[in-house]
Amino acid sequence: MSRRPVTVVTGGSRGIGAATCLRLAADGHDLVLGYVRDEASAEAVAGRVRAAGARCVTVQVDTSEECGVERLFDIAGAELGTVTGLVNNAGVTGPLGRLADARTEDLRRVVEVNLLGYLLCCRRAARDMAESGGGAIVNVSSAAATLGSPGEYVHYAATKAATDALTVGLAKELGPDGIRVNAVAPGTIETDMHAAMGDPDRPARIGAETPLRRPGRPEEIAGAVSWLLSPDASYTTGTVLRVAGGR
Repeated sequence: MSRRPVTVVTGGSRGIGAATCLRLAADGHDLVLGYVRDEASAEAVAGRVRAAGARCVTVQVDTSEECGVERLFDIAGAELGTVTGLVNNAGVTGPLGRLADARTEDLRRVVEVNLLGYLLCCRRAARDMAESGGGAIVNVSSAAATLGSPGEYVHYAATKAATDALTVGLAKELGPDGIRVNAVAPGTIETDMHAAMGDPDRPARIGAETPLRRPGRPEEIAGAVSWLLSPDASYTTGTVLRVAGGR
């Protein structure tokens, strides 16, 4: 019997991250679920993961801090074994609005979580996976990377464009080590992120403007992530897979 894959998912307590944990559990992964503050939600997701027959460890982590990322992977290795997959999903937007009106502390937090956090997680995963003979990384990007999101969050869009560049470059760097690196770029998805940034009606409004005339569901992104981590995607690397309803 082959060993089950062990996958780290950051931002796993809600939205796309939670849906990804549940999909990966159903597809045979054991999971390390990283969350930043909502322990109750993280444990609720972990309970559903375990009910699906997977092992799951929850770890509180701020991915913008090196010590937190190192601890996350240390715990993953100690509790579940060699990490074979990483889903870089933890992210923040800050309040909606024009860049001219943005607070410096919000800009800094978005860059630290969405870019530095991804870099720190990728760096540790690259080290561990190269040592163990391979693995797969999926970075959660956004359609905002190419749309730019004017009037909403160009700073967030900028970090997602950086995510795409990170994905392409790291795929070339790590390919010889047997490590695949891809990204999923969601469009507007029905999650509580929109309410958190001050516009709970945004998914319905923006989704109606897509060719499919609706927002996406977290499960639709989770399916793409799971495929990119799977053997079915064994010749896919350096790809940004857009799951955005045609936008």
